[in-house]
Parts: sequence; structure tokens; C-alpha cells
Amino acid sequence: MSQDIRQRIAKNLNRLRVSSVYRREELSLMLGLDNSYISKLEKSKINITIDKLEQIANIFGVDVVELLK
Repeated sequence: MSQDIRQRIAKNLNRLRVSSVYRREELSLMLGLDNSYISKLEKSKINITIDKLEQIANIFGVDVVELLK
């Protein structure tokens, strides 16, 4: 995954999370992930799987494309 795409996902994930009621800890529990994973995603440090991207989109009630814009 290119750095540009990781940065877009990071920006959009952070925007959605901050504007929602979920903290990183809550989101990580909902996804079955470690809290540091969400932090690394929001800093565009790691790649995300398509499955996890879809789970995140579903939690926020958006299409996966919204995370890639």
C-alpha cells in the first residue's frame, strides 16, 4: 500500500473517530485489535487489510470508499 493511500486512510479514520462517540480504546475493542493498532493506523505507520477497512466503515456507517477519499 502506498504512503499516500495510508495517509488518506489515516486522515479519514481520525476524522470519523473524532467526530463520533468512539475513543481509540473502544474502537480497538470493537475490531478485536490492540489499541496501538488504531494509533498506528491514524499515524499512517501500518497497512490495513481490506477486511478491517470494511469493518471500520461498517462501524461508522460509511462506505469503504469514504475511507479512501
